[in-house]
Formats: sequence, C-alpha cells, structure tokens
Amino acid sequence: MNDVTTSFDRMWGDLEPVGRHAGTGGYRRYAWTRTDHDLREWFAAECAARGLDLVEDRAGNQWGWWGDPDAAPGVVIGSHLDSVPDGGAFDGPLGVVSALATVDALREAGMAPDVPLGVVNFVDEEGARFGIACAGSRIITGALDADRARSLTDADGVTMAEAWRSAGRDPETLGRDDETVRRIGRFVELHVEQGKALAIAPDGGDDLTDPARAVAVGTDIWPHGRWRIDIPGEANHAGTTRIEDRRDAMLGLAEVVQAARSYAVGLGCVATVGKVDVVPGGVNAIPSHVTAWLDARGQSEHVVHAVVDAVSSEAARLGATTTEESWTPTTAFDTRLVDRLHGILPDAPLLGTGAGHDAGILATHGVPSAMLFVRNPTGVSHSPSESASTEDCHHGVTALTAVVTELCTGKDPESMSVAR
Repeated sequence: MNDVTTSFDRMWGDLEPVGRHAGTGGYRRYAWTRTDHDLREWFAAECAARGLDLVEDRAGNQWGWWGDPDAAPGVVIGSHLDSVPDGGAFDGPLGVVSALATVDALREAGMAPDVPLGVVNFVDEEGARFGIACAGSRIITGALDADRARSLTDADGVTMAEAWRSAGRDPETLGRDDETVRRIGRFVELHVEQGKALAIAPDGGDDLTDPARAVAVGTDIWPHGRWRIDIPGEANHAGTTRIEDRRDAMLGLAEVVQAARSYAVGLGCVATVGKVDVVPGGVNAIPSHVTAWLDARGQSEHVVHAVVDAVSSEAARLGATTTEESWTPTTAFDTRLVDRLHGILPDAPLLGTGAGHDAGILATHGVPSAMLFVRNPTGVSHSPSESASTEDCHHGVTALTAVVTELCTGKDPESMSVAR
C-alpha cells in the first residue's frame, strides 16, 4: 500500500463515525447542523494539511484551492458530504475523499498543476433538510433564488435563514455567486454508482473483479421530475361504514401506485411513489384525501412524459388531479470533456445515470462538467447497504488522478497509477 492509498483509507476511517446512527447504521448528515459543522471542520483541516487555500462562497460551499483561482479558470474536483436520512457512506463522501487523495497523488509524483486545481465540498446536495436537492450549487448559479432559499423550512418549521443564523452566519449574504462560478473552468465529480451497471458483465453475469469495470465515465443525467397527485375520498367511520358505501381515497392511491409501476415497466423507465400524506390520518378513519408524490425518470424525455400522462389519466378517472412540481430535461455533460475523459480512460464504460448531481446543475449553467462512477456491487444507494470495495475506491483515485494529471498538466497519465 502506498502513501496515497494509505491517505485515502485514513480519511475514510476518520469520516466513518461522523453522523452515523447507532440504531440503523445509516448516516444522518443534514445541512447546517452540528454534524454538518463537524464535517466542514474536517474538510477545512484536510485542506489546511495540504496547504490548500480554503474559501467559502455565498451558499456556504467550501473550496480548497491549489493555485490562484483568479489567475485563470481552474479544474475542480470533489462532491458533497451530506446525506439522505439513513443514507449510505459513499454517496458524496467518496468524491470528496478521492479528490483530496488525488491532490496527494500529484504531490507524491512531484507534480504541480499548471492551472488552479480546486477541491469542493458542496453543501446540502441531498436536500434532506430543506427539500431542495443540490441547493448549494443551485444557489450560486442562480437556479435557486436567494429569497426562496432563505424561506425554505425543515420538518420542524426552521427556515434556512434561521439555520444559517444558528450556525453563526448572516443569511443576507446568501445568494448567487458569479465570481465563484467563473473560477470553474472544468468540473469532474467522482461518485459511487447508484445502480449496478458496472457490476454486470457484458454477457449479463456478475463481474466484480474486472478492473476495467471498476470506473465508468458519465455521459448524462436522465430526464426526471416529480408530480403531486391529489386523490379525493370521504371521511367516515372505519367500523360502521358499509364497504359498498365507502369512498376510500387510499384505494385510489393503490390504483395510482399500480398504474405507475405497470406503465413504467411497459415503457422502459422507472416510476416511484415514495411519499404520501393521508387525511385525516387516523387508524380508525376512512381517508378523505390522499396526496401522493410521483417520481419518474428514464433515458428518454418522451417516455417519461408518456408514463406520467398515462398515470395522470388513470388518476383523473378517480377524480384525482396531477400537478407537476419539478421537471428537469436530459442533462448532457460537456461532450468535449467526456470525450477527453474517455480518451484518458479508454477501457472505462460510458454510463448515463438516473440520479441528480451538482455536476448536472453546473452543466445546465454552462460549466463544462463530467462525472466518473465507481462500481457498486449491489447497486443499492441511499441506504446503509450502499457499498464499494476498497480496491475499487483505489481504482477510482487512480482514474481521477489520471484525469487531473492531463487536464492540469498535460502530462502522460500513464505514470500516475496509485492503486498498484
């Protein structure tokens, strides 16, 4: 084991207990909490140990710079440290730890970047506390208005502005940050795969040992959206109301869920009803109203809309209404950057993803962005079962180091293998 892999393993061990719930084994790392503060302090200390200049932008994202980011647009690597409720260890932190290990690999090889190199920790990527995913990148690009961001509330009714004040910050400074965005010449985000495409060999069997399938180059983020479906019913007594006299909104929900599954399977995409609100919500009361939220994603915008239109028609037959709450079309990563990454890593598969990322927000804003994905043996994500082997994580550092070496120095990445 060399110094770089030792550094990776040490950082991974340091992060392992932070925010981990003793009962579930999952992580509860939410924005602007004590746990988030501890993670930010850890990141700041790691940047300081490497002599990186740490700055924060107007959304609270942390940037560790090697070189002057105002001298020329730089290459940025990194990801996020927050989690979904009871999430896994790899979603986000793998990209941050790998980025810091990449800095170590360059130093070990005696190389210094010819352009500024930044390592970023994006804040509130999961949106677990305030409900807006990729809030940190959305705010600095202007995709999320500052006034709206400040007014977002968590489950306890605490606004983002109040959370900022509790964290010792002035919420009036929160907002779009063009100066920060201008510093990003190219962004490459390494992330654990949130599916199992890399764990499946071309012949359809499992393949967890082929080093060529340890890392993929991301091509795009699938189109995706969320819709609210309001299903009417009539409240009544659960014990005295005859079955034939009931208007049970929960039965309507069951039909909507089944329709979403059926149409998604038939049209080749995915659809999920993962959140519902039941009124009046009593065990002994027939529901008078159910609100359900549908998440639909797929490789084609047309197919996703076809699924939602079909589910909406089924819902309308029940007297329900469907309202679009968000829609994001296909987000293609920068073609020239993707081609360059694939040229550096010619054996790596090309892979699209159904999950959203800060790289997608920056790409939509016009920042040349791309991603690398590290193999996930089971494909499970947003769960304590999320995983990647230590060997594959090291392969990820090797791949990211090769990419940064060429993007920042123009030198041959063949000399930069760190995971022997």
